[in-house]
Amino acid sequence: MDLGIAGKKALVTGGDSGIGWHTARALLREGAVVVITDLDQGPLDAAAAGLDAPAGSLHAFAADLTDPEAVARLHANTAAAVGEIDILVNSAGITGAQGPFHEIDDEGWSQTLETDLLAPVRVTREFLADLRRGWGRLVFLASEDAVQPYDDELPYCAAKAGILALSKGLSRAYADDGLLVNSVSPAFVHTPMTDAMMRRRAEQLGVGVDEAIASFLSEERPFLELKRRGEPEEVAAVIAFLCSDAASFVTGSNYRVDGGSVATI
Repeated sequence: MDLGIAGKKALVTGGDSGIGWHTARALLREGAVVVITDLDQGPLDAAAAGLDAPAGSLHAFAADLTDPEAVARLHANTAAAVGEIDILVNSAGITGAQGPFHEIDDEGWSQTLETDLLAPVRVTREFLADLRRGWGRLVFLASEDAVQPYDDELPYCAAKAGILALSKGLSRAYADDGLLVNSVSPAFVHTPMTDAMMRRRAEQLGVGVDEAIASFLSEERPFLELKRRGEPEEVAAVIAFLCSDAASFVTGSNYRVDGGSVATI
């Protein structure tokens, strides 16, 4: 399927692994020019090498998205490399502070909200003028946790609920500029973040990782009807669609890619 984005210029945050990396690959395969960013240049360069992109179609710039000056430098580097972008995918994020609500302090809340909510706000604000030129696509990574919160990771849940509100609000604010804004909500996808979660669970239970995953699905995600972790390319396919001409009448929507994990309609 031709998504109509050949030659479009995209920035993907969180691009050194997981959903961000697979999104970059999906966009490159559709002929887009892609800039990936993440915290450290070394892993980012390795990720870029793994994408095996045609010459000139991929650029990688490290940036700490919690630092406004670093985000401004990212914009300058991106502009020098590719000019104005047409597509922004806010994929970077962390699990953040976990545990019982009464045990999570202000620092835990601040770190999680800074990375998972304020960083996407900051990046979007920095690049917004690029996207308001008559044809733009903005996609936020939310989560099942935004609408089905879990009591052991409430900072993350709150941040992702904020992402849904932000996405919907921006879709209304900038539709007249040709900017389509949507969000994607994965659940329990096979990424480095969930790998780390499952390793911790395995250590706590004294079992292997596969057993930890099976028990997590049974005990913590009983409505995930497909009974497996999703794969990042399954999420990236939906993101690529939302970045495309094929999604030209889709804005203000939240697409769940969750194997049925959210129990409501």
